[in-house]
Amino acid sequence: MAATTGKQTGETGKQTGETGKRPTARRGTPRKTTEKRTMSEAHRAALQAGREETRIVRAYLDALEQHRPRRGPRKDPEKLQQRLDVVKKQIAAAQPLERLALHQEQLDLERELETSVRRGDLSELEKSFVEVAASYSERHGLSVQAWLAVGVGKATLRRAGIVG
Repeated sequence: MAATTGKQTGETGKQTGETGKRPTARRGTPRKTTEKRTMSEAHRAALQAGREETRIVRAYLDALEQHRPRRGPRKDPEKLQQRLDVVKKQIAAAQPLERLALHQEQLDLERELETSVRRGDLSELEKSFVEVAASYSERHGLSVQAWLAVGVGKATLRRAGIVG
């Protein structure tokens, strides 16, 4: 075995020079100076438009998810409000254990009433979705089947220009 002039490292077995440092492959090659890159106004506008489209599509899909039909009869907001009024009156005269259950029912009715009121917002979201869906779909390579699978209706896709 030939003698080496440098030290040998125990872990890798590679030889190092007298300084104990590994030799670099690019010794003497000057580093490139990085210039500050700037985006064009058109590129910035395209990024902003893409973010806006994504925000609109996300809001519409979230609303569809929240308003997906559930099992059981639909609850009329007027009837919910009537029941809420009755519960509020019963709370005052109820025993502590019954009051506990009535408070929970009150909270449930208020939440349900709030979500039933928000359902009217879906038409405005759908209008915005229809305006951006075709370009979003094209940019992301989405098929009609993908939109249908997440609950977007065929009529909505037709108005958006995705379905012919």
